[in-house]
Amino acid sequence: MSLTTEVLIAGAGPVGLALANLLGQYGRRVILIESRSELIDYPRGVGMDDESFRSIQTMGLVDEVTPFTVPHHVMRLVNGHGEVILTNDPKGEPFGWPRKHGFIQPAVDKVMHDGLARYDNVTVLFDHELTGLTDHGDRVVAQASTGGEVVEIEAAYVVGCEGGRSFTRGWLGVDFEGKSPPTRWVVIDVRNDPLGVPNVYLGADPARPYVSIGLPHGIRRWEFMLFDNEPSEKVEDDTFIADLLRDHVPDSAQLDVIRRRVFTHHGRIASHFRKGRVLIAGDAAHLMPVWMGQGWNSGMRDATNLAWKLASVLAGQAGDGLLDTYDVERRDHAKAMIDLSMTFGTIIKPTDKAVAFLRDSASRLLNLSPQVKEYFTDMRFKPMPRYGRGVVVEPDTLVAGQSAPRRTGRFVTIRNAVDKRSPVGLQFIQPRVATTTGTGLLLDDAIGPWWTVAAWGNDPARLFGAEDRERLQKLGARMVAFVSETQRAWAEKEYADTGSLIVGDLDGSLKNWFDTRAMGMVFLRPDRFVAAACLAQEAPRALSSLLTAMSATVD
Repeated sequence: MSLTTEVLIAGAGPVGLALANLLGQYGRRVILIESRSELIDYPRGVGMDDESFRSIQTMGLVDEVTPFTVPHHVMRLVNGHGEVILTNDPKGEPFGWPRKHGFIQPAVDKVMHDGLARYDNVTVLFDHELTGLTDHGDRVVAQASTGGEVVEIEAAYVVGCEGGRSFTRGWLGVDFEGKSPPTRWVVIDVRNDPLGVPNVYLGADPARPYVSIGLPHGIRRWEFMLFDNEPSEKVEDDTFIADLLRDHVPDSAQLDVIRRRVFTHHGRIASHFRKGRVLIAGDAAHLMPVWMGQGWNSGMRDATNLAWKLASVLAGQAGDGLLDTYDVERRDHAKAMIDLSMTFGTIIKPTDKAVAFLRDSASRLLNLSPQVKEYFTDMRFKPMPRYGRGVVVEPDTLVAGQSAPRRTGRFVTIRNAVDKRSPVGLQFIQPRVATTTGTGLLLDDAIGPWWTVAAWGNDPARLFGAEDRERLQKLGARMVAFVSETQRAWAEKEYADTGSLIVGDLDGSLKNWFDTRAMGMVFLRPDRFVAAACLAQEAPRALSSLLTAMSATVD
């Protein structure tokens, strides 16, 4: 038996499911195989950030996912006396959603799985384990074992999302660099939350470090560090579990336990995410401790970054070299999140009372500073993805080999008066906006899921010549004019002949973005990162540079 597809995804965990949904939406043919007979049903990840929620929005699954989430999930780090060392409660919704959510992963995974039924071009095969790969240069032939037989699947590209024991990563032959601390933790999930206290508490208790997390649907999770003399098998003993929880609940013997499992934290990253036509994503590419809740979210970033690039190559909109930028863009940030998670673990895990005393004393001093306290509360220590290489074009490097555009002294003065940091490589904001179809729409819903070329106060279509407009059309880019809501009716009449979408800025967020960066044009990638930003007159130069960065074949 043999099958043919454009993209073969191995592993129906959250990353594989997300990648399949995005590729399905982009119109690509996908086969998703999973070695298990069904989705994993036990709780794993518990924290979803605003970037991941935005990806859920791109998949068109917000309404289905929201019931399994709790927004504004506050995290407090407490010491052995119950004193708060650190509070993490970031405010604002720059990307359109609360910064942190508690969520039930099996339920969200099932939503993504069920969402694949929308696409005739996506096939899901359970009980199919990837066992072989052969890269022929122009295609990959994979072997999947099922029921004692072997199915051959031919694909243009293969993406391994099978988790930490990934067959695909082993086939790539890459190093899996990092550390696997010997510390073991037991996870206990219960129904009918016996505390009813929301949010997250990380207990930096030298007697026994622990975690207590309030989750949707009345579920509570505890995690406890196991000591070296405590065998993993003890978690099957109800008395041992009751002893662990004795100081945390009124009656530890009367709990509706869903499941208990032992796991070890890992901090590892593959030396490469791609070899030829085979790639890896999620836990197959990187593993990180749970402390920052970024394992699930980092995998979602992988899927969001990779999906549009695979779709672009398969559609003939870019050369195969575009896929190299997936590794270039994602590895550095994944490594930064691993390092942060590992560092956070060293703060929580000390069991030496002297070390814990020094930590607690230092935290009290640091909390005396409002600036330091706000730094942690607003989660500024979390490194935001910023792509310095890949499909990004800085304003001062437009079109290699050509002289930089002349800029007057007055313009330089303006630039010096605003934020000097380039927005290129950062995720664009998502305020609520107005169009002819409605008011209060989230920006992504208004402009669509693919490339966007937007100008402030201008019609971007009038800034390009006929040849460039044809290139943008082949790229599938949408022309968008951002204007103050007071100007929308005028712009809809003035620019009616160009087909550009007019978007009204309801609260001034878009106007402020362009004002504080002294830019008039922005090129937004399908993953909502800024690929290029420039002045209106520089739009053709920015497009040429961007197509070069994509290894594009759309001229």
